Amino acid sequence: MRGYHRQMFRIIALLLCIALPMRGFAEGLPDLGEISQAALSPQLERKVGEQFMREIRQFEPGYLDDPDITEYLNTLGYRLVSNSPEARQDFEFFVLKDQTLNAFAMPGGFIGVHTGLIAASQSESELASVLGHEIGHVVQRHLARQIGQQSQMTLPLLMAMMIGILAARSNAQIGQAAVMAAQAATIQSQLYYSREYEREADRVGFQILRDAGFDVRAMPVFFERLQRYARVYDNNAPTYLRTHPVTSERIADIENRIQGVTYRQAPDSLEFNLVRAKLKAEQDQPRDAAASFAKELRDKTYPDQVAAHYGLARALLRMKDVAGAQAEVDAIRKATAGNKDLRSPMLENLAGQVRLAAGDIGGAIAGYAEALKTYPNSKSLSYAYGEALLAGQRTGEASIFVNSQLQFYPRDEKLYDLQARVFLAQGKRLAHYRAVGELMALRGNLPAAIDQYQFAQKSGDGDFFEQSGVDARLRELRRLRQEEVKDLKQAR
Repeated sequence: MRGYHRQMFRIIALLLCIALPMRGFAEGLPDLGEISQAALSPQLERKVGEQFMREIRQFEPGYLDDPDITEYLNTLGYRLVSNSPEARQDFEFFVLKDQTLNAFAMPGGFIGVHTGLIAASQSESELASVLGHEIGHVVQRHLARQIGQQSQMTLPLLMAMMIGILAARSNAQIGQAAVMAAQAATIQSQLYYSREYEREADRVGFQILRDAGFDVRAMPVFFERLQRYARVYDNNAPTYLRTHPVTSERIADIENRIQGVTYRQAPDSLEFNLVRAKLKAEQDQPRDAAASFAKELRDKTYPDQVAAHYGLARALLRMKDVAGAQAEVDAIRKATAGNKDLRSPMLENLAGQVRLAAGDIGGAIAGYAEALKTYPNSKSLSYAYGEALLAGQRTGEASIFVNSQLQFYPRDEKLYDLQARVFLAQGKRLAHYRAVGELMALRGNLPAAIDQYQFAQKSGDGDFFEQSGVDARLRELRRLRQEEVKDLKQAR
């Protein structure tokens, strides 16, 4: 835990230094007439959120870097966002490996969800109701409005609030330490949304849930279950209840809204059940998970047959039982034959991973290539296909594929990491250093990015045009670093 404390304090120090020079940036933005806009513009809010997300990806031990689950959560999230009052705003949904029930919104449209909350959701509409509520907090700019109510040190206050939101999500002592380190004793109270903000987020979330086609009755049902948990846990209530107090008044208000809504059945998506099965298969003990899924299939007590086979295959893979996992993949193929509604990129990814575990790299590559024809926008399949090409030493094809993906996703860290490894395997030193440099720049580490481009200059390979590109980019990175250092000095 000491290491975790050090990471938290490092993030606090870095972000508080960043906050002060950002004030100058905010001063040049138009005044939109609201106190929250005056204190923290949407553009600045996004920049702050992006910086904090970079730190989460690198230093938060619970950050779950699972392309399948992240892709599902963002697909679900954007289904809701597209029906929100601010559909034009960028959002990013991410997962933290934590068994507590929690979700939280950060500035700039970044929404974190605990695996425990996903597991506790008994329907997709329940999970969507929580996401809709968090989207409501974002589009109503509640964090910015809280900052707007504080006339002093607005951006440092925001940074400390963000640290507290992350740290206090499952450990109150760390949260308190973060607050103390930021020297802002009043911040702790800001981690709890006011009743007004909660009702406002409920109202917006309810509308989003309804317009996105989910069952609005899931919202009060889930909140009532949280209340029951609170009674059982007494003073150790789920984190979500501590940061989003659920009252009988809120539940009654939501139920009143339901009275005017026509009942609409909203069946769970296949991906919802697959994600829950994957979390169980990979977070429980593999033998326990395998036994549980096998029992569900034997007794036919599963919520979804395909998901039960999928979960069993995942657990068997963890046990190194490749033949058993392949048998479950075959069972899935049989159960889904001829039914397009029972197909999913998650199933194709599983099939490829089983082939790779069996040593059939060629079969995995062919399977991924075929799957991408059906799901060309699936990032999880794109990553898997690129990795398989690299594993099969088909570096030429891998390079072409990754470069094509970067045309669509030029800020994708995973693609730059893959590209760097492909170039390294090809012996292209300049291109390798350049790719690592871009990865470091995306992570906000300009000194490391400059180092990599200097290595590229001295690599001894690359043609005239490549060397010229490296020189130009290095000049740009050095300029950006000078501006960064200047801002940090002013902040002191």
